[in-house]
Amino acid sequence: MSVQEINKHAVLPPIISRSDKEFLESMQRYIIAETERVGCNEEGPADEYYIIYRNVFDKVIEYVTAYKSILTSIKKEYDAFIETIKESQKTAFCLHGKLKALAAEPIALVYHRKRTIQLEAKMRVIENNSSQIQLQIDQMKQLRAEYDAKEVKYHTFSKDPSKPIPGMTLQESVSLDALTKYLKHLEDKYAEIKQVMLKKYVPVQRKADLDEEMMVTLKRRDLAENLNKELQFRHQRLQIISNALTSWVKSDMSSSFQDFVEQIQKTKDLHAVGKIRGKPFPLLLFFEAIFSTSHACRRPIDAELTLEGIQCGLSEKRLDLVINWVTQERLTFSEEAGDVIYDYGEQDTYNKAKCLALAQMIYTECGLHKKALLCLCKQGQIHGAMEYIQQFKDFTSDDLMDLIKLCPHTELIQCLTREWNGKPPSLSFGLAILHLFSVDMKKVGIKLLQEISKGGKGIVEHLMINDPFCSLENWQEVANICLQNGFDRLSRDIMSILRSQAGVTEISQEDDTVNLMEHVFW
Repeated sequence: MSVQEINKHAVLPPIISRSDKEFLESMQRYIIAETERVGCNEEGPADEYYIIYRNVFDKVIEYVTAYKSILTSIKKEYDAFIETIKESQKTAFCLHGKLKALAAEPIALVYHRKRTIQLEAKMRVIENNSSQIQLQIDQMKQLRAEYDAKEVKYHTFSKDPSKPIPGMTLQESVSLDALTKYLKHLEDKYAEIKQVMLKKYVPVQRKADLDEEMMVTLKRRDLAENLNKELQFRHQRLQIISNALTSWVKSDMSSSFQDFVEQIQKTKDLHAVGKIRGKPFPLLLFFEAIFSTSHACRRPIDAELTLEGIQCGLSEKRLDLVINWVTQERLTFSEEAGDVIYDYGEQDTYNKAKCLALAQMIYTECGLHKKALLCLCKQGQIHGAMEYIQQFKDFTSDDLMDLIKLCPHTELIQCLTREWNGKPPSLSFGLAILHLFSVDMKKVGIKLLQEISKGGKGIVEHLMINDPFCSLENWQEVANICLQNGFDRLSRDIMSILRSQAGVTEISQEDDTVNLMEHVFW
């Protein structure tokens, strides 16, 4: 064969033009950009990788002209092949799940049988208990029926009226004055017992009313919390605008205020004050690390670092971490740390009880007994507060007056002004009343007067006799306060008790020669 014939029948490779080369390079850049954007490579994920090359295939078909039909048929076979692979993977996944379920059936059957035996044993125990309870119920019904069948005879007198009265001699039992005094004693005792019963027991309906009141209060709390969050969000937005306006005024005001605000927002997004969205505050992680490892140190964390850590935890609303640090770790407490937790509880009413307990722990550890006592009272632990007062006897009358001013609970004032565990009252009732009315706490004073007026004259006399701190003049002021606020009977009782005391006479306003210090209680 000649050279001309060989050249005639030979197939030369296509010559790539400059436009074809640019097209191929653009396709290569497209593939690289898309794989980086979706984050895939040749190893996977396969779906994204297949979609990228399918789009490239479509663009190649659109670009070429001579081989378009051939490339289209090749692409159809390519798509069919990919779909076949996907269906095979789905089938393999389903078969694997079925195989796993079949393999677990014997184990599940064993567990079901074991559970059946346990439930049957439990049913037998319940049936035995039920039969015993039913037997006891039948016995009680039988006893009640026998009791109802008997005749009950009522007697007019359970005791012989001719016998002497217990606790009185024969001469006293025929004396009208002695009998009247004894009757008054029984009436006072009856009133006291009745008052104790009213305080000790409450009707069942009261519990239902309190439950309903608690539900209403909780709903109001939820509404208030939602409103508080909304208002906080509004405040933050207004604060940002205010700060931006201040900065804009101080600047040269070369740009508009809107552009200035947008620039600040972009800067804030780039520098989020050291805090990354969705991640904990780095400073909080630092304190959590050093506090959790404080056991390994020979010396506890100092007071200043403890205070900063507590402030950081509370600013991030991580009260759970602060509770763990205070109760479990080796820290150095201070009055400032207790004040920070106390103030946080005043703001977060939902966690107020926890904050008061933590603050009380810190105050007690630091020897700040006044603040620790206030935390106990605000938690409603009145009996615990009284025991605390008896344990630490360095509380003065002024301290207790300040306490009832900060925590004006009626129960607390009653416990302070009465005997406690056989010991004299810690505070004068009369002076407490005068103090409440002098510091614009009239409502609390009126509530105390209402409680004391229910007990009758005997309770008032007992309070006055056992009150060594309140003078005659002070009791007269209390009587005047009672008279001014509608407690006429209580005022008369106080004045009557004052007149009945030996060596005490009423002072006339016109008699200027009488020395008030001559009036003494015996």
